Amino acid sequence: MTNSIENNDQHAKRYLFNMTLATVSSQAGCFTIVIIIVALLGGLWLDNVFQTRPMFTILLLVFSVPVTIVVMLWIVRKATSKIQSVPKDKS
Repeated sequence: MTNSIENNDQHAKRYLFNMTLATVSSQAGCFTIVIIIVALLGGLWLDNVFQTRPMFTILLLVFSVPVTIVVMLWIVRKATSKIQSVPKDKS
């Protein structure tokens, strides 16, 4: 009986950990898409205003890559800083 309770507890901890990883991954993915779409629309708008068709779009899309990486690292660092270790039972 005790082994079953410990096994269920481990499954619950693993499930919670997996859900945390899924949440962080989805947040990073959503922010990546938002940043790329903003860069694309901003570049198209600037190209339309200044009549420089591909220049601003390409520049903003290229610039969005390091911005996306920094945002993803920030999200992951913030999420992992909130993870607390589970104390081991001494029994």
